Parts: sequence; C-alpha cells; structure tokens
Amino acid sequence: MLPSQTLLLAVVFAITALQALASDTFLAAVYEHSVILPDDTLEPVSPDDALALMNRNMDVLEGAIKEAAQKGAHIIVTPEDGIYGWRFTRETIYPYLEDIPDPAVNWIPCTDSTRFAPAPVQERLSCMARNNSIYVVANIGDKKPCNSSDPSCPSDGRYQYNTNVVFDAEGKLVARYHKYNLFMSESQFNYPKEPETVTFETPFGKFGIFTCFDILFHEPAVVLVNKLQVDTVLFPTAWMNVLPFLTAIEFHSAWAMGMGVNFLAANTHNTKMSMTGSGIYAPDGARTYYYNMNTEDGHLLMADLDSHPHLSPAFLPSVHWSSYALNVKNSTQNDHDFNGLIFHDLFTFTELIKPEGNVTVCQKELCCHLTYKMAGKREDEVYVLGVFDGLHVVEGQYYLQVMIL
Repeated sequence: MLPSQTLLLAVVFAITALQALASDTFLAAVYEHSVILPDDTLEPVSPDDALALMNRNMDVLEGAIKEAAQKGAHIIVTPEDGIYGWRFTRETIYPYLEDIPDPAVNWIPCTDSTRFAPAPVQERLSCMARNNSIYVVANIGDKKPCNSSDPSCPSDGRYQYNTNVVFDAEGKLVARYHKYNLFMSESQFNYPKEPETVTFETPFGKFGIFTCFDILFHEPAVVLVNKLQVDTVLFPTAWMNVLPFLTAIEFHSAWAMGMGVNFLAANTHNTKMSMTGSGIYAPDGARTYYYNMNTEDGHLLMADLDSHPHLSPAFLPSVHWSSYALNVKNSTQNDHDFNGLIFHDLFTFTELIKPEGNVTVCQKELCCHLTYKMAGKREDEVYVLGVFDGLHVVEGQYYLQVMIL
C-alpha cells in the first residue's frame, strides 16, 4: 500500500472514531452552592488561611461533583464566587488569587502541579475532574503582573480578574475566561482590555462560557451564540433576584429560548442577598430548575440535553424580531400608561387591566408586545408591562434595553 493511501486510511479511521465517540445527548449538572464566606475584614489574611477557606468550599463542591459523576453527568457547572465568596477589597482578595495560564499550554495540574507557580486550587479542581471523569467548571481569581510600560497597569503592579476555568474529564485546563462586564460591587477586579469570546469543543457539542452580568451585553454573550455558533453556554453566576432583571429562572430560561441554545446556570445561594435560582435550560424550555428562599442549603440539578440543539426536531427556528414587531405594531394599546423608576432607570409602564388581551408599551424605538390571559388576580395585585431603552448610569455607563412584566 502506498504511504499516501496509508495516511488517508488513518485520517478516515480517526474521523470515524471521533464520530463514534460523539454523542447526540449528554447529561448536564449544575450545583447551587451556599458559599462559606470569609470574615469581613480590611486586612489581608495569610495565603494559608485563604486556602483553608477555599478548601472548605471545595470540600462541598467535591461532594456535588462526585455525586453528579456517579449518576452519569458529563459536565458540572459551579457558581460565581463559589470558592471564596465576595466580601473583598482589591487588597484582601489577593491571597485568594492564582496565576492561571492560557489553556494552550496543554496542562493537567493534577499530574503536573509544579510546572507553573504554586496553584493548589487549580490542582484540586483538576483532580476533581480527572478522578471523577467529568468536565468541571469553576469560578476563581486570576492574577497577572504588569509594569509601568503598560499605561493601564494598576498602581499595585498587577491585574486581577474574575475568572472561569474549565477542566476536562482528564483534568486538563481547556478554557479560561476573564469576566468583562463587572458589576458595581466588583472593585477588587479589573476587566480585560478587550472582551473575550471563549469556546471549546467536546464530544457532546461546542461550548461557550461567560459570567453573570455579561449576559446583558452584546459582547461576549450574543457574539458567542450568533457569530461563534455554540451549542451550550456555561454560566457561573451570583444572581440577585431584584428588578429590573426579574428572577433568575425566568430570565435565564427566556434567554436560552430566545438564543436557541442550551444554558447551564449555576447560582450562589444566599437568601440575605436574594441569591438563588439555578437551572438547566434548553431552547424549548427549562429541563430543571431550583429556587429556594427558605433554607440555606445547596442543591444539585441534573438533566439530559441535546448536544446540538439546533439539529433537534423540537428546535424552533429563530424569530426575525424586526418583522414580528412590524406585524404586531398595531395591536391594541392600553391607555393606562405611566412612568416609574427602577434602579434609577425611568421605565414606561402600561397596566394590564383586562383579564386577557394584547397590549403594547413603547419607549423610543423599543416596543414590548404581550398577549396574555390571567388565570387569576387578587384585588390587591397590580400587573404591569414595562420597557426601558436608554443610558444606565448606576454602576457604570452603558445602554440597556429591558422589558419586564
């Protein structure tokens, strides 16, 4: 046999083997974690004390990871801030940070822990993934030195990033994402100079990842779906169920349906901060979810998903929203319009007076259309449909388009 023929057969065999390993469905898991928080202090703790706290949280996460793996899960997502919490200044979070390399270095921390600077958290997460043969998604902190030649280098000589990491079933670091859209209380972190769009391939689809507040912005959230065509989005979050973002479950489920992707949302659990609401969502609706404001317990969720949801018979083609809006623009208007502030944003509202109907509320060029039917309504309840299209200035200046019910 000629060498070229041998090479061709080898390539065909490799492609066939990869196709055999690929799966049409996979079992996903998310864990809502009741985080063990550090003491509220303005003085940095020692690295040993920081690691001790993180190990306490990782003990809990490891239990959830083992349980998910034993039940057959292929991947598990854990929450934003799930390893050390959120009570930090820029100085006090530093002992909790590690230098996280670019995944291109092809590194398995579990088997090669001394290759880079000490990284006990990455080593332990890698071993959790490797020992349980499961993809593990976690949120930790990255530190990167910089110097005066960089005009944006902070005065302390380092960048600090809110960071998601992904380890595959062999424990290899396959993804690292630095959060770009920081919330108002995240002064301990820097944002990268450019928004990152992070994807990675698995035998059960193409995955993208971002963090919490990122979901409200075009980059990276919309880019991952529309331009990079991911099948599934991983979403560590610390979501507070307050207006104007509604509750986690409704918002995240609607986002998955609107974007036509699987969405794995793992929330932190802290009832004092109104943090709860995790779920596994598909384009055709929620597969499973959890919302609990009564206890402080963590919770594991698992559900089957299509590896390539856009190829599923149940997949609905995307709606051309501009055309849709033109078709329903002349729907029945409600005369009970009024303005009101939510989180310093001036919304336009319309009250839902009738037990059923078709109403529209607009602000500038953004219109929200609702066809509804009420199953019941108490006398002391008022239902409204609201819309905001403008510059939001509370924790930074950026434009929002929000519709709420």
